[in-house]
Amino acid sequence: MSIIDTPKKLPSVDRLLKDVNIASLLYDNGELLVTQCARNVLESARCQVLAGKFFESNDLIDNLIEDVHRAVRPSLRPVINLTGTLLHTNLGRAALPTSAIHAMIEIAQGASNLEFDVIAGKRGDRHKHPETLLCQLTGAERALVVNNNAAAVLLTLNSLALRKEVPVSRGELIEIGGAFRMPDIMARAGCKLIEVGTTNRTHGKDFETAIGSKTALLMKVHTSNFEIQGFTKSVDETELAKIAHKHDLPFITDLGSGTLVNLEDYGLPHEPTVRETLFAGADLVTFSGDKLLGGPQAGIIVGSRDLIEKIKRNPMTRALRPDKITLAALHAVLKLYTNPSTLAEELPTLRWLTRNVLDIEELATRLIPTIRKYCKNFQVEIEHTHSQVGSGAMPIDKLESIALRISKPKLRRPGKELKMLAKAFRQLPIPVIGRISNDALLFDLRCLEDEVGFNNNLRQLTLP
Repeated sequence: MSIIDTPKKLPSVDRLLKDVNIASLLYDNGELLVTQCARNVLESARCQVLAGKFFESNDLIDNLIEDVHRAVRPSLRPVINLTGTLLHTNLGRAALPTSAIHAMIEIAQGASNLEFDVIAGKRGDRHKHPETLLCQLTGAERALVVNNNAAAVLLTLNSLALRKEVPVSRGELIEIGGAFRMPDIMARAGCKLIEVGTTNRTHGKDFETAIGSKTALLMKVHTSNFEIQGFTKSVDETELAKIAHKHDLPFITDLGSGTLVNLEDYGLPHEPTVRETLFAGADLVTFSGDKLLGGPQAGIIVGSRDLIEKIKRNPMTRALRPDKITLAALHAVLKLYTNPSTLAEELPTLRWLTRNVLDIEELATRLIPTIRKYCKNFQVEIEHTHSQVGSGAMPIDKLESIALRISKPKLRRPGKELKMLAKAFRQLPIPVIGRISNDALLFDLRCLEDEVGFNNNLRQLTLP
């Protein structure tokens, strides 16, 4: 082992790669990647030596190994969601059921009939695979799946309202997250937005007045990510459908989140279902696959046969189509909906939404000793809290839940220490993501099911 205290003592890239400790690294990761990492490590070492720092030769080997591992480590990896937001957009929204995961693996590992008609022996249509179940579950004539709901809205408007006008209530011009706003989507779709009514009150006569020779369709946007309360008035689907059909116009509803079952049957607040919306008179309904539905990321369009066929002929449909993995997962999730009696057990999203708060409290009681063991300088206690659905679903409805509250009550301003603690939990092999609120780090346990895995993961916790 030698000391490196000048740039001249640094080995060349070739010499560093010939070190016996690098052989397995080269074999596992390839010469090209390891060579580039070696250049990076030597350049960094050169800068640090010039700044007065010295190295042992083994330090370079360790740094190279770490640099290679960092380069090949997936940036997309599992985390433990204890934020209290079930369908957290930043954390991947809905967790898939086991059956969907198995279906994805089966289709991913070989050839499939994605666009091949096995009976006819000729080219088939990938959009047919989820259509039968979607129509059975919603009562629609036809269905089309694209890669997310924003794409579903974009494609629908571009297909049916290109260079025409679409009246929408001002109170429904939502922003759906990530700065994507409904007016922007409509503009990109090539149609002209006609705002009707006011922010808090819109009447049927407002739509009647807005309809003209350039009107392509009427549209209602379910404000799933916010709710205006107080002196309000909106036009419901039934009335809006009558107005649209009186003028021979299609009526489109964007449900946003969308659900296929009556959530009241599971003790949850009512959310309009796709079937209800079609029954109320909507010609097309668009909704997401990875929100309340509990499936993979997808945008789903259901409704009129003629309108769906027109949308399918749009060249943009090919650009927005789903892949075979998404279709396999979606079909497996839809299949679960055919048996509502077992849905709450099989579908993680619904299972978490309906989880008994007493069960969560029992879990918290079991976990407190372990958390206290690793957070010795903090106070750990059980706190009654409320979870939220997230991703724009049921924005004002909260679910009673239980959290572990980690705090330092003796400090007047514990913010810095709480941020360092939260970072330590995020640096675990499986990052644990909570939320800081009211001078405490909160871990809402509603979504935590793997208690053994959680405890094993904590063994790697290193506090600053």
